[in-house]
Amino acid sequence: MALCSEPANASSAGNGQLMKERKVAVITGITGQDGSYLAEFLLAKGYEVHGILRRSSSFNTGRIEHLYQNPQTHTEGNMKLHYGDLTDSTCLVKIINQVKPTEIYNLGAQSHVKVSFDLAEYTANVDGVGTLRLLDAIKTCGLTNSVKFYQASTSELYGKVQEIPQKETTPFYPRSPYGAAKLYAYWIVVNFREAYDMFAVNGILFNHESPRRGSNFVTRKISRSVAKIHLGQLENFSLGNLDSKRDWGHAKDYVEAMWLMLQKEEPEDFVIATGEVHSVREFVEKAFKHVGKTIVWEGKDEKEVGRCQETRVVHVKVDPKYFRPTEVEVITGAALPPSSLTLRGTKIQP
Repeated sequence: MALCSEPANASSAGNGQLMKERKVAVITGITGQDGSYLAEFLLAKGYEVHGILRRSSSFNTGRIEHLYQNPQTHTEGNMKLHYGDLTDSTCLVKIINQVKPTEIYNLGAQSHVKVSFDLAEYTANVDGVGTLRLLDAIKTCGLTNSVKFYQASTSELYGKVQEIPQKETTPFYPRSPYGAAKLYAYWIVVNFREAYDMFAVNGILFNHESPRRGSNFVTRKISRSVAKIHLGQLENFSLGNLDSKRDWGHAKDYVEAMWLMLQKEEPEDFVIATGEVHSVREFVEKAFKHVGKTIVWEGKDEKEVGRCQETRVVHVKVDPKYFRPTEVEVITGAALPPSSLTLRGTKIQP
């Protein structure tokens, strides 16, 4: 692998005065929910944003098309896209050497927990070793002292939870190939931070949702299905474990927390959570309530159904194919005590 040129933290003007401090970010996973919101956020703060996306025969930039200088022609402005992949270390070195970013946000991943059981090796390669490739690319390019690195960690690290609520000192116990791959990524970030004095942090993010969430994730599946039922386009849909409990926040808030973590004086890992927990069952009930329907539950286990109290029509069924081989029943972050990381007036716990 070729050696990279020296990093450029700031450029000098002809008169010897330092030009305005460079704010250049690289985002892996820029076409995803979090990546698109983060790109918006950073562009609004005057960053030059470089996104890494995988080559696809179909368009996969729907979430970020509005961020082009000219969305009709996909003309790039302060957002520039590069073809790359977390399984290809050569392209990562090439992009980082070319861009010489000041901040890197590693949001790219095979992020569906259920799918990770079917694509276990691929998930490990992208989510685990992919993080190592990115960190090693920073080191290869001689940027360990100038780049701030953010790793998108996950509440799935806690898996079979050892205490409720979970916090930074809670022991990890992943219950899926996704969680296990992210556990490797977490510790390799800590290792590079300690071994090379790199500003590298983990954001242990609990569930966060938005209208940009993928349609195969449970929250979006519920909201889309309820909307179709309300419009008369669908009669019922199927879910897995209705009693799984999660701590749900909004993706816009969480990407702001990512940025705040990189603005601290010293690198530190944080749990990002609301401190509130709700079940999938409750989510279903509230979604239907929004369109004027009351869901009542009948039956038990795999035979349980959700019936509309007003019309007596069954709208929700349970399908075992959506069960995980190893289930995570409750994930909730600790309450938010005062700290130095402030998110829109709310303190985020260290």
